[in-house]
Amino acid sequence: QVQLVESGGGLVQAGDSLRLSCEASQRTFRNYHMGWFRQPPGKEREFVAAMHVSTEQTYYVDSVKGRFAISRDYAKNTVYLQMSSLKPEDTAVYYCAAASPYRGGYNLKGTYNYWGQGTQVTVSS
Repeated sequence: QVQLVESGGGLVQAGDSLRLSCEASQRTFRNYHMGWFRQPPGKEREFVAAMHVSTEQTYYVDSVKGRFAISRDYAKNTVYLQMSSLKPEDTAVYYCAAASPYRGGYNLKGTYNYWGQGTQVTVSS
């Protein structure tokens, strides 16, 4: 069992940057495939970014490619989502997720068996 705690959300203006953090409770953090999802107001939760558990290959939804970057710090049991050039359409609750074992489907909600509580990101125009 792993617990995930997100932080770093807030209210920013279009064009600003923000870094979200997700701290995991377990030292076996390195065995978990990690992802970020978001849920815009009134919409379904959607995939944003992921990092493969062993290769560290990264994956992004097209709408954030070139603006967002996922990374992880094994010493701190933390995964980050660096968001730049934010747009009003990035407004959402952002969730960190972990999968173990990882069986593929990095962009599918069902792949992940642990979720954080979410952090609100609001981008004003």
